Amino acid sequence: MAAKLPPLRRAAGFSLPELLVSVTMGLFIVLAMVTLFYHNSRAQAEIERANQQIESGRYAVDLLAGDLRNAGFYGEFDPTQLPDPAAVPDPCAATLAALKAMLPLHVQGFDVGDALPSCVSDVRTGTALIVVRHTRACVTGDPNCSANDPAGPLFQASLCNNASELGSANPADWYALDVDPAQLTRHQRDCSATAGSGTPAVTRRFQTHIYFVANNDKPGDKIPTLKRAELRYVDGELTFQTIVPLVEGVENVQFEYGIDTTGDGTVGLYTTAPGSANGCALPACAASNWRNVVAVRLHVLARSPSPTPGFVDTKTYRLGTGADGNARTAGPFKDGFKRHVFQTFVTLANPVGRKQE
Repeated sequence: MAAKLPPLRRAAGFSLPELLVSVTMGLFIVLAMVTLFYHNSRAQAEIERANQQIESGRYAVDLLAGDLRNAGFYGEFDPTQLPDPAAVPDPCAATLAALKAMLPLHVQGFDVGDALPSCVSDVRTGTALIVVRHTRACVTGDPNCSANDPAGPLFQASLCNNASELGSANPADWYALDVDPAQLTRHQRDCSATAGSGTPAVTRRFQTHIYFVANNDKPGDKIPTLKRAELRYVDGELTFQTIVPLVEGVENVQFEYGIDTTGDGTVGLYTTAPGSANGCALPACAASNWRNVVAVRLHVLARSPSPTPGFVDTKTYRLGTGADGNARTAGPFKDGFKRHVFQTFVTLANPVGRKQE
């Protein structure tokens, strides 16, 4: 007798309620994944903004501090023997005579509200400027010195003690500063009593840098940027027309200058305006004060490269103390950019070292 087969059953799919439940659960899962991805992306973007802000602030401080530490370095030449300028010079004056007159002033600054030098433009309101003068540490022709340096004036310090160089009573004979190598005629210690004999002294590139904060990196982009006007020799002419963008996102820089008031290389007074410190009213007095600057307090305000959604900056940032003794502040800005103040203290080793010898 044949076995009895079980009755056939009709195959059935998901019911409509089951399908709706499955789709709903799937949508919840997708929504959760999208939400997680969005928050992760936003957090990552915020981390990148913070990193760029910190990098910009630190780099700006390091750049300015590094140049300030070299201020007043002229190789073997001691500029303390040079007379004070009759007045604080125009840093944009690009003639050899003007540059020689500026040698004693290793730094020079422009406080908030001062008339700005003519060779810079687009300067951000409420920011300070600083001028730094020195020669490069490396000598011309040294393979470790950049062969791609743009053309500029060269400085040569004499080591020769004959009557026409260091033996001269005129400090102008103790060095040479020129764009024409044929005029660099100072010598090493092996010179003889006869003028013009002996091994030529080494030469170094003479540099003048004017640092300022511009409203824009490129025209109209509204990205505040730390920039530098550089002394160059272009088409047979000395000029400050070369403006180099350095750090984007720098909104403000302020400087407090430490003045040596006793002649021993120590700071007796801090001010943002050395030209008028200690009741200075005469041009020669202002120049003397700048010559005695031996330290700089540096304050940099850097912002994030882009605004943070939903954030409003209501903070007030302190950037040192003004010449009137009141705190110098910036903000609140009431926008979506996050900001941070970076500060450092720089001792000007070359002027201090000469005073303490």
